[in-house]
Amino acid sequence: MAVEAIPVKQEMSRRQYLKISLLSLLGLGFTSRSSGGPAPFRDRGLIGRVATDEKTISIYQDPSEKSRVIRETSFDELLPLYYQKTVPNQEGDRKLWHRVWGGFLPGAYVQPTRYRLNVPDSKIPDCGALAEVTVPYTEAYTRLEDDGWKKKYRLYYQTTHWVTGTETGPDGNTWYVLTSELSKTLSYIVRREHLRILPIEDYLPTRIQVPPEEKHIEVTILTQLLTAFEFGQPVFQAKISSGIGYNEVPHGTGTPTGTFRVASKYPSKHMGSSIPTGAPGSYSLPGVPWSTFFIYETGVAFHGTYWHNNFGSWMSHGCINMRNEDAHWLFRWVNPSYDPPYKNHCDWYQTGRGTKIVIS
Repeated sequence: MAVEAIPVKQEMSRRQYLKISLLSLLGLGFTSRSSGGPAPFRDRGLIGRVATDEKTISIYQDPSEKSRVIRETSFDELLPLYYQKTVPNQEGDRKLWHRVWGGFLPGAYVQPTRYRLNVPDSKIPDCGALAEVTVPYTEAYTRLEDDGWKKKYRLYYQTTHWVTGTETGPDGNTWYVLTSELSKTLSYIVRREHLRILPIEDYLPTRIQVPPEEKHIEVTILTQLLTAFEFGQPVFQAKISSGIGYNEVPHGTGTPTGTFRVASKYPSKHMGSSIPTGAPGSYSLPGVPWSTFFIYETGVAFHGTYWHNNFGSWMSHGCINMRNEDAHWLFRWVNPSYDPPYKNHCDWYQTGRGTKIVIS
């Protein structure tokens, strides 16, 4: 492949490269088209976001932690990803690496993202519309009476949020108003072009012809695998990341074992504190996508994950972390189904005795 021939040293300095990369990823904005509306931004390919603020992630000369360290990365740094490869480690497991400028980056804490702008929607239903972030991250603001506009949250790629209106933003342009499902008083604004309003197809339940009692889920902690069954036959399988430790929630961070039922579903869920402290590892996660709770009292759920990419390993505080697309599949497949299939911010979750789950 042509990218294999990229040498570690180039005539272009790293400072020049980062400047060019930043301009290409974040600074070009919209171009005009004949209709007079904004045209979507040209896809720049995969962009890796360094997704941990608790650990230092190094770029290595080769896809091995024994090779020379080229440099250290920083939290939320954005890096074009050329290609990826898996390499066996000392334990015999296969470890994911990304080829980036200058070397190789371990993939466990790198979120693959894209940068796509959207044509804003000026007609927001009275009860809101669900939307997902389509850029590596975007800043959400809130206005304080005395201090003016202040940053509230940083919202990440593929997180989902309820758009409940529009408002003039800090730059004088129209921004979306987002309202958290935690409280109708918890709202903030974000650039409209950074969010895609999701179509109704993303809410529709799947496999509705299968009787609910003929669906069930099995999660195997040892192998970190989830399998969905219909009529006793597997129809879907995904790597997951369950809870760290042996003591189960609520006394520890291990995922509880046993037999459960889906209790409720939230297409967007704010997890942790509503107040971001900015401290490393602070637990405030707005917009966790496609959350399917099976122990609601202690907050244990299947859900999408944007803060690591290490599926197949124990990672969580008790929940079952999934790739966003896998969590979305599960959300639509499990019972209870939405009836009617579309739920909005006035009625944003579904409860009831749902699909059986066996965790062992």
